[in-house]
Amino acid sequence: MEYNWNWGVLFQEPFFDWLVLGVQWTFAVALAAWVIALVVGIVVGVGRTLPNRVVAALCTGYVELFRNVPLLVQMFIWYFVVPELMPDDIGRWMKRDMPNPEYVTAVIALGLYTASRVAEQVRAGIQSVGKGLSSAAYANGFSVAQTYRYVLLPISFRLIVPPLTSEFLTIFKNSSLALTIGLLELTAQSQQISEYTFQGFEAYTAATVIYVGIALMATVVMQVLERYTRI
Repeated sequence: MEYNWNWGVLFQEPFFDWLVLGVQWTFAVALAAWVIALVVGIVVGVGRTLPNRVVAALCTGYVELFRNVPLLVQMFIWYFVVPELMPDDIGRWMKRDMPNPEYVTAVIALGLYTASRVAEQVRAGIQSVGKGLSSAAYANGFSVAQTYRYVLLPISFRLIVPPLTSEFLTIFKNSSLALTIGLLELTAQSQQISEYTFQGFEAYTAATVIYVGIALMATVVMQVLERYTRI
């Protein structure tokens, strides 16, 4: 049986609009989650290198927990389990009244998961800075906070731009798991087009091309950033 090719279906209504909407949701999830990942990841990564053992242990626990539990499981926990653990009014609001609960859940789950990976990059960047620099800072009267602010972080952030590029690309790919909790991002929209038109090859090829385009665009942006921050 020969396959009935029909690339034009991708440009018909409403399927083209579905693809555009899927791309918009993919960017909305990935970029919002990236902000969370950077903020939390930097805090946790710095915490892992602090001389305070309690803080370092707590940050290490966070990384080990979120990094070793599959992202799909974390999405299910945030979407199905967490509302049930909340007080009745809060849990009811999270399940029924909160605007776009699928989007909020996907952003939180993806952001906190990626933060554990960013934290490891930050920790490695700080530890790659020679100990002589921090020792010199302390010898000149810098406090721990000043040493991190003026010596360790400015250097380490410039060192970890290349590995952060990989994490930035990965967060776009991982956003596709949001379809499992009902968010109609790019992969979900492609699946929906396939189910409506039975043109699965065309639908998923379009999604693949779009993901590749996003990856290339993000790579170019990060390469420019790396060029300006290279030591």
